Amino acid sequence: YACRRRGPLTMAPSQLGIFTRSDPRRERANIQFHVQPLSLDKFGDPLHRFPAITVAACNLQPTSRGSVRLRSKQVDEKPIIAPNYLSTVDDREVAADAIRTTRRLMQQRALEKYHPVEFLPGPSVGDDDASLAKAAGDIGTTIFHPVGTAKMGTASDASAVVDERLRFHGIKGLRVVDASVMPTITSGNTNTPTAMIAEKGAGMILEDAR
Repeated sequence: YACRRRGPLTMAPSQLGIFTRSDPRRERANIQFHVQPLSLDKFGDPLHRFPAITVAACNLQPTSRGSVRLRSKQVDEKPIIAPNYLSTVDDREVAADAIRTTRRLMQQRALEKYHPVEFLPGPSVGDDDASLAKAAGDIGTTIFHPVGTAKMGTASDASAVVDERLRFHGIKGLRVVDASVMPTITSGNTNTPTAMIAEKGAGMILEDAR
């Protein structure tokens, strides 16, 4: 890449995306798959040396709620982040169904010639809800789309940080204009919605400055 601007570094890691339902009874798509032509143990580790793809499932409407809290009054202290993944029954059910869906995808006839072998969570993990939910907790990680730590809402909402014009409750002249103001996460990648929040917020700032 450094010499010719070619090769794997010229493209995003995820080459394929899928939106689908974890269960046919769901009203709309509630999981998103990020399919990547690579495999590794965890982010930052070297790639595995065997041919592989990673099919990562993301819950688009999680019901678990985490928190971000100050560790101290020192600005250089890292905050205490508790994502609380899979802390609700619904999220554990979605996680189990998502792994089942992934297994079905890899068993399709079009992939037979590649003889896919499951690496994680692994064929030894059973197909029951409890086993799959535990496996999801063991191997699950972030996909870097955190939102909602400065939720938009009315002043009567104790969990709200900003109002409908992104103004910080209780502090005049302060706004928050980023993905943290989303009351709930959007059902997909957050980059474009965040850009639109920024555009809307910029307009509000200009309006109020007149």
